[in-house]
Amino acid sequence: MHGEKPFLPREVLMGTPESEVMFSNIRRAMRLAVELNKRTFDDAEEIRALFSELTGRNVDRTFSLIPPFYTDHGVNIRVGRNVFINQCCTLMDIGGIDIADDVMIGPKVNILTSSHPLEPAMRRASVVAKPIVLERNVWIAAAVTILPGVTVGENSVVGAGAVVSEDVAPNSFVAGVPARLVRHLT
Repeated sequence: MHGEKPFLPREVLMGTPESEVMFSNIRRAMRLAVELNKRTFDDAEEIRALFSELTGRNVDRTFSLIPPFYTDHGVNIRVGRNVFINQCCTLMDIGGIDIADDVMIGPKVNILTSSHPLEPAMRRASVVAKPIVLERNVWIAAAVTILPGVTVGENSVVGAGAVVSEDVAPNSFVAGVPARLVRHLT
């Protein structure tokens, strides 16, 4: 996004130096989220400053977030201009989340870049992370869940309560569990 390298899929094995960095990021993100969540909608400037500290990138003055907000890393979230994140959203960003300009994210949305292997013996052995991209002018409605590796194309809308497990083409309206194309937008 905006000239930065794309996030790449990866696997973090438990008990490695990389997993220690992961846990350190989680502790840091939780501390900063507590501070951010003490703010109200009227504290927009403080929220932008804390979100900038959380992500390690200055957010534009057009960025708006209504607490509470939850994340596991923060440092792997990139947001563009004129982005709105409503209350009670969770962005699990170890795999990287790119949010382009003019994106609106409704309340209680879950954007989850990580999971675990399906094999029972391996579930606790690693975290598997794949990036999520929300392209320009996307609207994610209330209580949507977006799963690892998904790109939501430009100008698209994801209907309330949808679970998005596959890419969404640009100019599409998708809804349901799992999310399916309802119609193309003009």
